[in-house]
Amino acid sequence: MIKKKILIATGGTGGHVFPAYSLANYLIRKNFNVILTTDRRGHKYLETNKNINIIEIPASPLKNKNIIKNFLSIMINFFSLLKSFLFLLLNRPLIIFGTGGYASFPICLAASILKIKFVIYENNMVVGKANKYLLPFARKIFVSYKELEGIPEKYKEKVIEVGNLIREEIINTNLSTEIKKFDNIKILVLGGSQAAKVFAEKLPEIFEKLKDIQIPLKVFQQCQKNQNERLTKFYKNSGIECEVFNFTNKIIDYYSKANLVITRSGASALGELINAKVPFISIPLPASADNHQYKNAEFYAKKGYGYLIEEKDIKEKLYSLLCLIFKDTSLLKNIITNQRQYSDKNTFKNLNILIEKILNEKN
Repeated sequence: MIKKKILIATGGTGGHVFPAYSLANYLIRKNFNVILTTDRRGHKYLETNKNINIIEIPASPLKNKNIIKNFLSIMINFFSLLKSFLFLLLNRPLIIFGTGGYASFPICLAASILKIKFVIYENNMVVGKANKYLLPFARKIFVSYKELEGIPEKYKEKVIEVGNLIREEIINTNLSTEIKKFDNIKILVLGGSQAAKVFAEKLPEIFEKLKDIQIPLKVFQQCQKNQNERLTKFYKNSGIECEVFNFTNKIIDYYSKANLVITRSGASALGELINAKVPFISIPLPASADNHQYKNAEFYAKKGYGYLIEEKDIKEKLYSLLCLIFKDTSLLKNIITNQRQYSDKNTFKNLNILIEKILNEKN
């Protein structure tokens, strides 16, 4: 049987790469020949897979006020468009699937010029800039939730809700357990694929205050490598059981150890947590583009899947919330009950059907 060639173009952050990689692995099993493009940042998150041809496309954002740096960004992106154009001429796929991020933009734009079918995917609650620019040319935009903001009215007919694209091992593993005896708080601290520097600076003091009032807790904290020694020393001196770690592809192992997660509000992370059925406190990155992390966290909090605290309120509100959670375990039970009403088990299957349908459409 002849394999259908698909190219998946993704950005350079974990939030873009992980959905792209998960989809790639699924489509390989459905007889697709998969090519995946990303930039240098994204390449480091990809596991070796002989069945996926990974191509690096350089890219650079246009947001720096420095004229020289902006000029360099323009030159890099021009080269990226040229490289994308030549690559597609030589390796013409049947369809391109863009998962967002500025590194996905050149390949999708080149596809539009060459009249190659392409679709885009948005997992945040506010459409990203790259996807917004590509909307006029894309066949469809697949979204995690129909409540997505930022789609102009004239393109609403292109929107199809498909759910979250997350790592399959998380969808297929049931980590949730009933909270029958809540003896201690097992907190997992996540800061996204880049780790959150501010979490290592502000959270340890809050955990120490919990320890001082006899609230037993264990901490699993993701941090930047240059923070490992200081964090480990602090927790040891405070008598708090801890495990400090850096970026890992085996995050599911930590999900299984925790009964509460403190996390940034990237769409992929929150999507994974509700599927893993782990309660969370979401602290959005204030500098996220178009404040999309706050929109993500707000959406999930309104659904009852977790809590939302803004970064500016960490010292004022996080300690009180953690004390309340320890005293009233029904708070976490209610979150897990709400999370159990949701699942992304059919997302990959539905996307496969939709992609096949578009492939069969006449140009």
